[in-house]
Amino acid sequence: MSAVRLETERLVLRKFGKGDMEALYLLLRDREVNAFLPWFAVNSMRETEEFYEKRFEGKMHYYAICLKQDDYPVGYIKMDMDDSHDFGYALRREFWGRGIVTEAGAALVERLKKDGIPYITATHDRNNPKSGNVMRRLGMKYCYSSKIPLWFETSPLQGEKRS
Repeated sequence: MSAVRLETERLVLRKFGKGDMEALYLLLRDREVNAFLPWFAVNSMRETEEFYEKRFEGKMHYYAICLKQDDYPVGYIKMDMDDSHDFGYALRREFWGRGIVTEAGAALVERLKKDGIPYITATHDRNNPKSGNVMRRLGMKYCYSSKIPLWFETSPLQGEKRS
């Protein structure tokens, strides 16, 4: 298995690099984009770089979603290589509703099949049904709902609470 560049009709999926920090910052700072993700929106380029180093750098199936016209990242799509094979994505708000994540997801799913990955899993918040729609369009099947306790966590970088 190898990290490869993937292309679709409109998109390029490629590795993030240090030169993509501005694009990643635009994505990670948007509180609405990150509202249903398991981290806080970032507040600075330094936090973006730390996020990249901790979560993206060196990971096999973590891709920047870029439009072919300019190769500038407008989102990301990923699959974790642990036993969960957790599939996830985010897209800058101004690109929502254009089928970009579905197109990128279909390309990644095909690559994962070629790499012998037997399954992927994903979750979405019930208050974010559009994310569930993407999963269904990619052929994922609903398995179960979970009622987890409401936890408040404090971000060591921001000091705010998130429920």
